[in-house]
Amino acid sequence: MKKNFLILGIVSVIFFFFIIFYLGLDKENTYEPNIVVNKKIETFTAEKLFEDSQVNSDKIFTENKVYLLNIWASWCLPCQKEHEFLMRLKNTHSVDIIGLNYKDKLSNARKFIEELGNPYELSLRDKDGTIAILFGAYGLPETYVIKDKKIIKKYIGPIDNKSIKEIITYTK
Repeated sequence: MKKNFLILGIVSVIFFFFIIFYLGLDKENTYEPNIVVNKKIETFTAEKLFEDSQVNSDKIFTENKVYLLNIWASWCLPCQKEHEFLMRLKNTHSVDIIGLNYKDKLSNARKFIEELGNPYELSLRDKDGTIAILFGAYGLPETYVIKDKKIIKKYIGPIDNKSIKEIITYTK
């Protein structure tokens, strides 16, 4: 009799877990950030990359001006690839590029900029990734065109010549 209860208990537990896992297969579990185009940027405070101070985003992004916010990291290979395009954009067109260094070691981030050049008007740190989440980022690199404190375009992945041509149209 005890043997029958043991077998019934084991079968019941297995059946229970089978049902739970089966029901879980139908649920979507991928993270998709909110649609961010035409979204007003939230106010945040960030540490500067090359100074021991913080800055509020309301002092960075002003009305009637176009900015590029580039989220990058020294450990990100596509970020290294796009860096030359950011340098070219800085040297040939008047657009303020704000860099947001994502979950990076401070020494590595500074070395990255020192070796490859600094395309950024201002470089900020996002030690824990919370600022990137405010923008709806889910990968690196990501670049946002911001005008009048609103995101008007989002680029997922490294920017290239085609992206630069499009970005220039927003600055006119």
